[in-house]
Amino acid sequence: MSSSQKRAIQNYRSRLEERGLARFEVLGLDGDRALIRSLARRLAEGGTDAAYIRNVLNQAISGEPKKKGGVYAWLRSSPLVGADLDLERVRSEVREIDL
Repeated sequence: MSSSQKRAIQNYRSRLEERGLARFEVLGLDGDRALIRSLARRLAEGGTDAAYIRNVLNQAISGEPKKKGGVYAWLRSSPLVGADLDLERVRSEVREIDL
């Protein structure tokens, strides 16, 4: 490799490092190549999708069972807890409708 090519690669890798990205090599099945590349791309983009993917993969790899009661905990964190709302349905007579 010529010195200009080495310098170009070094500059490229330093720009990646400034963005917080790292280059690394993984071994896997040839059929999984597209999957791993798309996964790496989505994780590098960041955002809520990347956080969700990381969470799901961490749970799958760790082997820990899913925590139960997530919906219940979410409902208990509502600002309406303890608001004493009257949520009873008012029963009235049936309306007649002409079709």
